Amino acid sequence: MRPQWSLVVIAFLIVLTCEKPSAAAEEPAAPLGRVQKGAVDAVDRLSSEILSVNRSIWEFAEVGLEEHRSSALLVDKLKSAGFRVRTGLADIPTAFVAEFGEGRPIIGLLCEYDALPGLSQKLSPDRDPVKDGAPGHGCGHSGLGAGTLGAVLAVKSAMEQHRLPGTIRLYGTPAEETLIGKVYMTLAGDFRDLDVCLHYHPSTRNESWSGSSKAAVSAKFTFHGTAAHAAGSPEKGRSALDAVELMNVGANYMREHIKGDARIHYVITEGGGAPNVVPAKATVWYYVRADDHRGVEEYFGWIGDIAKGAALMTRTKFDVQVDTDCHEIIPNTSLSELVLKNLKAVGPPKFTEADRAFARRLQEPLISEFRTKFPDAIDEKVYSLVEAARPAGGSTDVGDVSWHIPTGGLRTACMAAESPGHSWQNVAAIASPIGEKGILYASKVLAVTMIDLLQSPAEVTAAKAEFDKRMKDRPYTTLIPKGQKAPKKIR
Repeated sequence: MRPQWSLVVIAFLIVLTCEKPSAAAEEPAAPLGRVQKGAVDAVDRLSSEILSVNRSIWEFAEVGLEEHRSSALLVDKLKSAGFRVRTGLADIPTAFVAEFGEGRPIIGLLCEYDALPGLSQKLSPDRDPVKDGAPGHGCGHSGLGAGTLGAVLAVKSAMEQHRLPGTIRLYGTPAEETLIGKVYMTLAGDFRDLDVCLHYHPSTRNESWSGSSKAAVSAKFTFHGTAAHAAGSPEKGRSALDAVELMNVGANYMREHIKGDARIHYVITEGGGAPNVVPAKATVWYYVRADDHRGVEEYFGWIGDIAKGAALMTRTKFDVQVDTDCHEIIPNTSLSELVLKNLKAVGPPKFTEADRAFARRLQEPLISEFRTKFPDAIDEKVYSLVEAARPAGGSTDVGDVSWHIPTGGLRTACMAAESPGHSWQNVAAIASPIGEKGILYASKVLAVTMIDLLQSPAEVTAAKAEFDKRMKDRPYTTLIPKGQKAPKKIR
């Protein structure tokens, strides 16, 4: 080699050696501490029990406020493990809190277990209901309940073995799908003394929750008219159904003049019994959503004015039942960063070719019907906080907790990549090995994060300081009438 070329090569190697990594370079995962590693091992030891609970709740498939067997199973497991358990919180029979430890910090974890109507599905890659029209876990809450149970069992083991100070709580929060449990538990003060609260949700991705959600109000408008023979004496009738239909027409014209973040949905739940009888009673159930609660208040007031107009036009009367009023999630970057660190430290599960084949079968109907393109069968990536902060789409009553307590959460891949929410595909996936691996991953990350919070007062202080800053001059208001109890049934 010529001398001048030797100098060029040496200079090039020096540049490569000294060059700083780009901002986009992936940082190596921080190693787990001894206590955290013990909690991960505890989840592995408990895996059969955790997955058995998932399968049992998946088979129960109980809709919100009716999750009696699902709640009882979780309560029995917690009592057997030595937790102090209180049931019937906020006068909701299927709500509970299980507690272990003493003193501060008090770390809460939210548990859900309600199913969705009409999504019954066998553990099959083809549409095959267990029972036509029956409920199914299209949002994966069977895995949510099992995964959070696994986390607190592992943390309890670590607290006992290493004499960790503090208190952990698992809150059983019913009827998340209809945004009820945590709202009424918040109004009852059940979360008021927590230092930090964590939450989890099965998903198609692995990520720390760093975005928000939509605020939403759920209300039923019932119109009252006068029955009459629709042919023989229509002039003597006043149609409640006409009022409902006119209200819906007004709401649909309203859509043109609201912000793009808002959503208005409705179903007519009662519209009369026979065409030849003028309906004396009719009910329409509305959801009104927006990215923040102020938007919900504004649009719900507008919807109320439309209902008044419909009543005037039809000479009917109406009343409104506000079932729930749910706030948007207040994110907490301090907690999001801690959760993301632990998602990386624990490391996502690896899926087999059999898992991928099952996921591809689940995707096939979506490809044929919607021409959807799926680059992956299962998404194994851990997403950054920027990538996870997607625009708010759905709503969750976790938001109401986050208005009172620093709150952070995570999602883990338990479904086929990009599978639509509330689908039969997700019912099948959450009971499959795909869902099971995601559930155990969540248990480990939640357990490690709870231990970090118990061991590090600085993490709790940082989360609280950020919460105080975000909530300054942000009062919590509700459209639920003062003193109103949670509904006993939603449908």
